Parts: sequence; C-alpha cells; structure tokens
Amino acid sequence: MDKRPKIAAIATIYHKYSHAQHIVDRFLEGYGWHSRHHYPEMDLVSLYVEQVKENDISKDRLERFPTMKGYPTIAEALTCGGDKLAVDGVLLIGEHGEYPSNEKGQRLYPRYEHFKQMAEVFEQSGRSVPVFNDKHLSWNWEWAREMYDISQEMNFPFMAGSSLPVTWRTPSIDMPLGIPVSEAVCVGYGGVDSYDFHALETLQCMVERRNGGECGVKWLQAYRGDTFWNAHHEQVWSRELFESALCRSHTLTPSRPGFNNSYPTLDEMKEIVKDPIAYHYEHQDGLKSTMILMNGLVQDFNFAAYVGTDSEILSTQMYLPMPPARTTLANFFSPLVNNIEQMFLTGKATYPAERTLLTTGLVAAGVDSLFEDGSKQETPHLDISYQSTPESTFWRT
Repeated sequence: MDKRPKIAAIATIYHKYSHAQHIVDRFLEGYGWHSRHHYPEMDLVSLYVEQVKENDISKDRLERFPTMKGYPTIAEALTCGGDKLAVDGVLLIGEHGEYPSNEKGQRLYPRYEHFKQMAEVFEQSGRSVPVFNDKHLSWNWEWAREMYDISQEMNFPFMAGSSLPVTWRTPSIDMPLGIPVSEAVCVGYGGVDSYDFHALETLQCMVERRNGGECGVKWLQAYRGDTFWNAHHEQVWSRELFESALCRSHTLTPSRPGFNNSYPTLDEMKEIVKDPIAYHYEHQDGLKSTMILMNGLVQDFNFAAYVGTDSEILSTQMYLPMPPARTTLANFFSPLVNNIEQMFLTGKATYPAERTLLTTGLVAAGVDSLFEDGSKQETPHLDISYQSTPESTFWRT
C-alpha cells in the first residue's frame, strides 16, 4: 500500500485480560516478534466499545493514543464520523461482556449483529475492506452461514477464529500436506460453546491438510458423563489416539504419588474428571474425528491422528504458556495478530474462513446434541469443502 492502512476496532467490552485488550493493545503498543519488538505497519484510528464498565480500559487507551478516536456507534467508528467508509480494515471482537445465555447454555454474543451493522456501512459506501472476526462466527448456525455468504457476495477478505491454529506447537510440526488421515482426536479442557471451539479448531487446522482436503461433516454425536465413559470403554473413538494425545500434555494431573508413571488408569480418570464431554463426528470422506474435554485432567490442547497408509501416529500440542503467563502475557495472541496484520497489508486471508465456518457449525451441532441427551445430529448443512493453504501458519519462533 502507498499509505499506512487505517483500522477500526469493534469490541463488546475492553477490560484487562479481555480479548479486546490482547488484540487491540498489540495494534497500539506492538508485541514481541522474531526476536524484537514489532509495531504493526498500520494505524488503529477508531474504536467502538459496546459495554463500558467500571473495569474499562478503553478510556485510558484513547487518552494515551490520541490518533485513535472513540465513537458511540459502529457506523461512526467505520466512517470516522463521516458518511462513508473511512478505514482499510475492521477488527470484530465479540468476546467477553455481560450477555445472556439461552436454554442450551450458549452465550448470546452479538457477533452477527455487529457484523451486519458493519456490512450495512460497506453496502452504503460502495466498497468493503478486510475483516477479522474473533473466535467462532455466531452461536446461531444460520447467522454464521449468512456472515460467510455476505463476505463472499461482497468479496472482502474474511478471517476468523482463535489463536489455537497459529500458536506454538510442541513438537513444532504440521500435518504433511496431502497425507491420508483415517482418525483424529483432540483432548482439551474448558466449557461448552467456548473452549470446545478451541479443541475443534485444533482438530480442523490439522485434518484439513489431508489427502483431498476438507469435504465437510455428515453427522455428529455428543457424549457426556456416563455415556462418555461407556463410549470410551467401547472404543467409539481410538483409545490409542486418546492416550497419544494425553502424552503430549504439559499439565496432566498426577494420579498417584511419584513422577515416573503419572498416567491415570480409567478408574483414576473417572475420579479426576467429573464431567467428561466428547463430540464424535464423521467427515464426508469417512474420516472420524473426536473432540474431548477433560476438565480436571488437563489444561491444554493435544492432538493425535492416524496418518499414512500404515496408520502411523502423528501427535502434537497446541502450546499455550503455563499460568499465570497464559492470562497475563497471552503470547499466543501474537501470531494471531500477525496473521491479521498480513491480511490487512496484502488484502488476502492467510488461512481459509471456511475452517471457522465449519467449526462454528460443529460447535452448534455439539451443543444441540448435548441439549437433546446425546442424540445423533445429521449435518447436511456442513457440506463445506475447501483446501488448506500449502504453507503452514503456526508460530515457529
């Protein structure tokens, strides 16, 4: 570009340790990258924050960075108070804040509503710009699909998702492009309609590189509590892959005194994990994937898969720093912001939005299955095909 891009940030809330702080602050203050402090080659010029609470820090940022101005509406933030789009990129950060939950336990973040207001400005201005949406697209599948379709119809670069696909990995490996994959497992932790998305992204950023690329998912079934343990015992998913993933964990809860053999038996896992959850699903090409949340046993996200013609095991961990650095520094946001920067500078997404569209749909199907006592969810609407980028995008330095 001949000039520095101007960026607008739209956030639900902006407090210490919120996603808005981790992302927006990096655009304002820079971050560590390639052994030096890196400042984005762009200017964050406008900010809209929907909920301003007592712990708000956006006012401090507006005072310290006078080149950024706060606006009372999304439209004004995008037009910088004028009547036409006046920025070259948009950050949509609809995470955290006081929003209600529905009967399924889904937090009703207004990502769709904010996106639609943004798209209306694009339409009225007769042009559009690159957009990044933090985490999954919406709690509502139809809205998520509409967001993706609008990005296609208006032809603007669109990226979404979380830091899991782009953070460090231990070991620092990727799925070989074009290799056969017959089954994959992610063992992680966290809650439904939140960290299940992280675990699904961990799976998807790896298996999308398989022979033929991604072709969509035809059904999903969730397991919880006793039904989880029964399915685990009956090997609905591979016990071998489950154990291989656990062996990558840096946070495995010791099950007995000593340190040479801390791997828990099944009975010990039942004592440690009070509410295990799994989403087991089949892709259109026959690949079986399973997302497993084991709160109490691990505090990280670990992947394992059968690959190649001889079903060798490939495993790794999407590494997040240990507490308290995970919360305070959250360095895994740095590669995410760097990928967003590249999109704003080049006008090209660094990884496919279809990944987030598919994982958004998988979260919704998993929530529905749990809400309906583990019923099998047919997912013809998740017939989403795409190819991975040849180059890997995770953080290697």
